[in-house]
Amino acid sequence: MRELVRTIDRPRDREDEAAEAGERPPRREWLVTNGLGGYAAGTVAGAMTRRYHGLLIAALPAPLGRFVMLNHLLERVRLPDRQVIWLGDEDEVAGSNTSDRAEHLTEFRLERGLPVWVYRVNGFTIEKRVLMPYAQNTSHVTYRVVEGEGTIRFVLRPSVHFRPHEAAVNESPAKEYMVSATGNRYEVSADSGLPVLRMMLKGACAALTLDEKGMSRIPYHMEESRGYQGFGPLWSPGYFRADARAGEEVTLIASTESWDTIHALPPPSAALAEHERRQRLLAISGVSEDDSFAGELVLAADQFIIRPAGRIEEAARARAAGDEVRTVIAGYHWFTDWGRDTMISLEGLTLATHRFREAGYILRTFGQYVRDGLIPNMVPEGDREGLYHTADASLWFFHAMERYTQVTRDEDTLRTLLPVFLDIARHHLGGTRFGIHVDPADGLLAQGAEGYQLTWMDAKVGDWVVTPRRGKAVELNALWYNALCLLDTWTRRFGGGEGLDIAAHAQQTRESFNKRFWYEEGQYLYDVIDGPQGSDPSCRPNQVFAISLPHPVLDRTRWPRVLDVVRDRLLTPVGLRSLARESADYKARYYGDLRSRDAAYHQGTVWAWLIGPFIDAWLKVHDEDRAAARRLLNGFEQHLNEACVGSISEIFDAEPPFLPRGCVAQAWSVAEVLRCWCKLAQGIPRS
Repeated sequence: MRELVRTIDRPRDREDEAAEAGERPPRREWLVTNGLGGYAAGTVAGAMTRRYHGLLIAALPAPLGRFVMLNHLLERVRLPDRQVIWLGDEDEVAGSNTSDRAEHLTEFRLERGLPVWVYRVNGFTIEKRVLMPYAQNTSHVTYRVVEGEGTIRFVLRPSVHFRPHEAAVNESPAKEYMVSATGNRYEVSADSGLPVLRMMLKGACAALTLDEKGMSRIPYHMEESRGYQGFGPLWSPGYFRADARAGEEVTLIASTESWDTIHALPPPSAALAEHERRQRLLAISGVSEDDSFAGELVLAADQFIIRPAGRIEEAARARAAGDEVRTVIAGYHWFTDWGRDTMISLEGLTLATHRFREAGYILRTFGQYVRDGLIPNMVPEGDREGLYHTADASLWFFHAMERYTQVTRDEDTLRTLLPVFLDIARHHLGGTRFGIHVDPADGLLAQGAEGYQLTWMDAKVGDWVVTPRRGKAVELNALWYNALCLLDTWTRRFGGGEGLDIAAHAQQTRESFNKRFWYEEGQYLYDVIDGPQGSDPSCRPNQVFAISLPHPVLDRTRWPRVLDVVRDRLLTPVGLRSLARESADYKARYYGDLRSRDAAYHQGTVWAWLIGPFIDAWLKVHDEDRAAARRLLNGFEQHLNEACVGSISEIFDAEPPFLPRGCVAQAWSVAEVLRCWCKLAQGIPRS
């Protein structure tokens, strides 16, 4: 595949209509990950705006979880004429008048998904790169002098605030920081029980000057706008310095690994290894060399597939059985691995990219998590055990297994997990946690427990469940019917299921669904029936699953009408609205504190991942017009230049200009766009 480069000339903060409402517009961000759940992230301009921004967020064993270890790097250069120039956009941290710094940043680009900043300063061109060696809690920040006469001195001041990455920016478990040095090795430590940050600078005349400084009120504007603590402290042990001429590099290494591990892979070797790894991902993916959009999404997909560093016992058990543990980070920065998101994302992240072995690892990993017929909704940060409050994740497990076997023909994994799927079915038929059960009167799946949100529309603030959807939800029953059909096929081939008349259950579900879910007045499907307030006719995207799944539960004669309603009332350039405009509960914007945001989360807010099932349904009704389906993805090509450059956001505002919101990089958003793009690629020219 040709070199993948996405370039943004003269990067600036996003300016749009949000500013008119007094809102701080979202900035472009970047993200680098390490395959363990750890990451480095920040704004392209350099300012820290989130609690999750930093140059090293390490993924550590439970109970620590992901920990912010190196928060910030203040960068300046001294030119041959002894003039000092600041790089980046860091007025608040530097404490000086540096309003012209953004002018030095003339270009930002991704090279094979990795960030590169280009600064032009008085005849010098400097490139900065951030890289994390795969499967290490290590970051390399490299500065290369591309052109210019004479020697530049780089002066880099690291600042730290050891804390869990979800902790408020004014909280810290560390009481006091200490610095120790051995040669050019430096260690920053705090209280016992916390990790040690190891740092060293590679370059000519490299040295550290101890010059402790504490800053008590560093602003985090995005946190403040989201209703969280907006000011926090940083502490710096001093500043590094090193010299470089044209063609030379200076690299700061920051890590929680041992010194032996750090020295085993010098920066040039680490960079070469990571570029070769990314080239292999592109080569095995099967995407066309001319398809840069698909290539970028293949690399974006890689960020979510991880070996969970924190669950050591689980990894040991898997290796003892000759297997490996793999899971999916649902989104950066704050999600962990979620069962629902993992199963929905599996096809796009692993099968569309030909990472078949890892797909099998993920399925077998989650097969070990099943309890009472449920897979976990999520595994909380730093925990070893999951939470099981979900009614649909286990049903998506069936779907992911079917897609995996269709592509790989791996019947051994299916045979291994078939008893698990039978156990899930029996628990649903007999009833399991949180009121999840099949109603014997009509064969439809019901769910609901006071204080819990069990479907994917799961916003909750305190005791307020925003969209409880208790009763018989439309997509749960579409998924239940699909699961029964798959299980019937599997047991006919491999046996099992004695005492379960699976085909009869499926038939009852289908008949009841078509009789009871049709909302005649609106000519579409109820969202929930038999709820505490009766049936809910809200026009939501959940009904599309009654068409899109491999075994559609909705009668074929009603497909065109439902699809038309979803297209006319919910479709946007970046996904489907979660609620039609006509509803009294509709919210056009996702903004403000937690309560305001969660009130809008599933009440109009656009979800990118829903474009996948919509396209699946579209192709079942309009298979002859695949080009039109492909055009539904065009908005995402433009989106790769905003929010997290090169990735796809979790959600968007429900009205133009469809501002990206939520997580800046979301697994199922990337997965479903990539899956559909690859599905539609053959024979369809780029528009």
